[in-house]
Amino acid sequence: MTQPARLNGHATSAVVPVSAAPFAAKGVELDYTVVRQLHSRVTDKLSQLLTDSANVTAAYRREMAERLGREVIRDYAAGMAHAGRPVSPQEERALLEALVAGMFGAGRLQRLLDDPTITNVHILGCDQVLLHHADGTRSRGEPVADTDDELISMLQVLAMRVAATERQLSESNPELDMQLPDGSRMTVLYKVSPRPIVYLRKHSLFDASLEQLRDHWGMIDLLLYRFLTKALESGANIMIAGLAGSGKTTLLRALARTIPAGEPYITLEESRELGLHEPAGSNWVISLEALQGHGEYDTGGRRRGEKNLHDMMPITQRLGVRRVIVGETRGREIVPMLRAMTVSRGAMCTIHARQAREVMDSIVQLACSYGTDIGAEQALRMAAQGIDLIVYTAVVDERAIGGAEHRFVSHVVEVGGMRDGQVVTTTVFGPGPDGRAVPRHLPERIREDLLDVGYDLRELTAYIEAGPHNRGAWSRELHTRRVRR
Repeated sequence: MTQPARLNGHATSAVVPVSAAPFAAKGVELDYTVVRQLHSRVTDKLSQLLTDSANVTAAYRREMAERLGREVIRDYAAGMAHAGRPVSPQEERALLEALVAGMFGAGRLQRLLDDPTITNVHILGCDQVLLHHADGTRSRGEPVADTDDELISMLQVLAMRVAATERQLSESNPELDMQLPDGSRMTVLYKVSPRPIVYLRKHSLFDASLEQLRDHWGMIDLLLYRFLTKALESGANIMIAGLAGSGKTTLLRALARTIPAGEPYITLEESRELGLHEPAGSNWVISLEALQGHGEYDTGGRRRGEKNLHDMMPITQRLGVRRVIVGETRGREIVPMLRAMTVSRGAMCTIHARQAREVMDSIVQLACSYGTDIGAEQALRMAAQGIDLIVYTAVVDERAIGGAEHRFVSHVVEVGGMRDGQVVTTTVFGPGPDGRAVPRHLPERIREDLLDVGYDLRELTAYIEAGPHNRGAWSRELHTRRVRR
């Protein structure tokens, strides 16, 4: 989503030196050997203090750790001053932040997560850190560990402490995909590459509402806002498609937040990403996540304790809810997603696709690749039966040529079942002069359902009749450098 104040500067793809990285320039350089020593002292003291304490809350444990951290750092600073090497207040603060991050956060990764100018991070080994910034530039970051082994140990501890379900990084489980407390995604590869690989993807619009996507970020206009909210209210099954980074998950979250707080629904994910069940107690979301499985393989070739989406789908149909939201369909979850849509109403999911017209092909390819019990024709029939709307999100990234990054909905396609072996579709919204979605045709399959929830189809008619002059209800122009023909 475009934010002119941040994204309209001149952007290049050059990698700048470490000293030019924003957080490195403003931060304090730390000796992490010292941090580890201080960390050990704090944990020892904390363990002694809490030995006889029962039912200690996480907040109390953190409060005690911070107090002990200040004491330990104060003693360390006094010793250094006595040795003629005084520690500045800024260094003391940085040491305390590093201690807290190591005990309750993401360790040396925490500074990257806290920096608002950083969007994504690629890490190759402990010392090759590539930072992707909001303005389109990239820079090299500071090492995140002293050795690769230390990096793996930090990630293993982080996985055990943060993951709500048991997830493990080891030689027998060399892949890790999980959500961090701030909503960022962390993917780790271990042993399958010469050095550990870590990818951090930060979600800057984790809590964005549909109104914010309309009024502030320009991802949808008023017509799309009304149509999509009424479609969801009517029980339409919606698949959101697009390229990576086009805003699919952001739009899915925003749509899901329009579901009334008192209505229970299920989120079903290979690895938890949507975060719709938080904050706890604010809604009735049943959040289910696949279990990785550990130990020996059983006779079926699966690890003991493994629970995938196929296993959990039957139970979702016995929990008394009508909506099932399946997180991004990247692989084997495509089949349970199709099954969910054929037996439920108001289901939603996301899928990768290069273009709106390629969504059905993507569904069939995934289903045939990962579903041993489903063929291409059956997958196509299930998709035509279960999906009501395909919403395609587009991204135009012109930061490399001095422009901005724009994300917007370009298509809303109604799926009308099968006819003569072909999937029948209606382009309800299609690309206007600047590529953003404008009304094209009235829906057919879900027309009666929309009328039942009070949607007035006549508000689309005037725009449809305008033909080439139809520019929808977008409140501001899309300023791109690309010349459209």
